[in-house]
Amino acid sequence: MGKIILKDGSPEMELSDFGKIVEQEWFKSFEIRDEIFLHEYILMPNHLHAIVEISHGKSSEETDGLETHGRVSQRRVSQQDLDQHQLETHDCVSQPIESELSSFKRNSPIRLPKSISSLIAGFKSSVNTKIDTYIDVHQLDIPKYNRNNHFFQPNYHDHIIRNHFEYQNIQNYIVNNPLKWAEDLLHI
Repeated sequence: MGKIILKDGSPEMELSDFGKIVEQEWFKSFEIRDEIFLHEYILMPNHLHAIVEISHGKSSEETDGLETHGRVSQRRVSQQDLDQHQLETHDCVSQPIESELSSFKRNSPIRLPKSISSLIAGFKSSVNTKIDTYIDVHQLDIPKYNRNNHFFQPNYHDHIIRNHFEYQNIQNYIVNNPLKWAEDLLHI
């Protein structure tokens, strides 16, 4: 999806063309879903980390206090927010490691509407479609992405954030992830 470069002495993600597609589709995922807000995220060379909020059943009056840009939250999260809402992190929406794919057996997923699994499935599908179109338009001599050739690993990792302390730790981890890229287990 790109590479980590030093810009003014600080590590920063430089997106490849595929990385730009991933980022565009990531933001689009929040624009088209009223119930999901993006708090923090970082796109890394072969994975992404994010804090995502699901707000089922909120009326427009209840969401008026949220400062959002599209569906991207620009507000600070308090303990009260964590008590009232379900915040989840989703990291390692990653490119596959070949050895993982050869031994992985797929089960039919059960995806509830307006859920993280639906968000991730839709996001991955739209990225694959856009990248396949990019490959066609630019006549690249690389395989397209389909059921047998995945751009992303088959699954994702998630975690429910239960308190403000956890939220701050995870937020700091996400923000500082480029600094620790060389030590990252997914660094390839």
